[in-house]
Amino acid sequence: MKYIHTFWVMLLVMVVATSCKTEMIERIDEFSLEQGGYMRTVTPFPVAASTFSVSKANMGGTRMQLVAEAVTPDMGALFASYDLSIRFVGVGANANKTTTYAPLRSIPASAYAKDPTTGYPRATITVTGTEALTATKLTAADVAAGDRFEITAVMKLTNGKQFTAANTGANITGGAFYSSPFFYRLNIVQ
Repeated sequence: MKYIHTFWVMLLVMVVATSCKTEMIERIDEFSLEQGGYMRTVTPFPVAASTFSVSKANMGGTRMQLVAEAVTPDMGALFASYDLSIRFVGVGANANKTTTYAPLRSIPASAYAKDPTTGYPRATITVTGTEALTATKLTAADVAAGDRFEITAVMKLTNGKQFTAANTGANITGGAFYSSPFFYRLNIVQ
């Protein structure tokens, strides 16, 4: 009886040992995966749609200003440029003055400097109310408090890839850490 009990225990151990055999699976080669980039807004943090305002009474003296950091897997080496387009959105009586997007500015990677803390390229981006008017071909008389300018951005990489709000995930565009909306609003106030 002792031998039968030992035999069943040994048989059970062998069954358990052979059932735990694992198939070898190839590792994922993370270096061959697609890689992209995003433009992190460092300040103001976090960036919100209502963050920036320009004064109708002082279009040249009021502005949108932010510090942006180009993030790519290789510490920004793939970054080529950050291209901004702008449009005017009229409200109420100015609704008929709404424009389509027009080029505002292309900021090359050479305009960015490596940040000593993070190691990523950073630049201060400024757009005055006057620049917004000029790009949309409007005058101060064409705009009123409550109207707005909308700026969209395209991050271009040296490998030809481009990233915008349309092809970037919600975690990047809306997440507090990444703070990379690829979209900025300049509200017109008195």
